[in-house]
Amino acid sequence: MSMFQIFNVSGSAVSAQSQRLNVVASNLANADTVAGPDGQAYKARQVTFQTQLMGAGQDPGAAGVRVAQITEDQTQGRRVHDPKHPQADAEGYVTYSNVNSVEEMVNMISASRSYQNNIEVMTTAKSLLLKTLQLGQS
Repeated sequence: MSMFQIFNVSGSAVSAQSQRLNVVASNLANADTVAGPDGQAYKARQVTFQTQLMGAGQDPGAAGVRVAQITEDQTQGRRVHDPKHPQADAEGYVTYSNVNSVEEMVNMISASRSYQNNIEVMTTAKSLLLKTLQLGQS
């Protein structure tokens, strides 16, 4: 793998983790929302990654990552008995989103660290390339 291919591989990971962070932010923003006018509560979204071959030509073994799909979690949302709530159903229950804030915080930390690690990989590769150029100047 060439040194320049490292930027493509790490760049794909940075892009994928950025999308994951956006999904986590959306989930956390809707963690305590109730069912809307259509009677449906917000459903947590999950990101699925897939390997993406990067090398065509000289680096056929290089592989990055891409977001394959973003799916909705189909588990039932939390139901709370509150007959006075304006969004309560006929039985007096209010349906909240199925977002688990603790899981989302773990996802956020994981995505953030992966993002930072890939930025560090690119920074190190840049530093090595600069050192290689400096060797040629001596």
